[in-house]
Amino acid sequence: MKVTNCSRLLLILAALVGALVHPSKAQDSPQDYVRVHNQARQAVGVGPVQWDATIAAYAQRYADGLRGDCRLVHSSGPYGENLAGSSGDLTGVSAVNLWVNEKANYNYPSNTCINGECLHYTQVVWRKSVRIGCGKARCNNGGTIISCNYDPRGNYVNEKPY
Repeated sequence: MKVTNCSRLLLILAALVGALVHPSKAQDSPQDYVRVHNQARQAVGVGPVQWDATIAAYAQRYADGLRGDCRLVHSSGPYGENLAGSSGDLTGVSAVNLWVNEKANYNYPSNTCINGECLHYTQVVWRKSVRIGCGKARCNNGGTIISCNYDPRGNYVNEKPY
């Protein structure tokens, strides 16, 4: 009986150490990105987005290419794009929440940004953007860069997101 309890304790301890040594991918899964996007979209009556593996591969390749200097430079590719970066670890959920928090700067009646940036937010809730893919890379300086891409792209001049 004591051997069994000791074995269980060792297994639990090994699992805990393993969790500390191997960082969790929590809040970086496709489901996490989609869930946070769809919460913001539902709040303004916009239909859901779906994960697209092709767009995600594009986003991941682009994020990987930025890991050298970790500068937030848009790809000018075929998709709409939001970028986020940090000097340390940044989760996908945190990145999307940064963009969603720009809602406070968006004035729907005039379709303008007030008191700061809001175009990341309007891309998140752009009604016609229905497919997303995101990628994350650790930068050479220890920071993180996250790219989410949207199809079809949004943020057209003189067009409201919803």
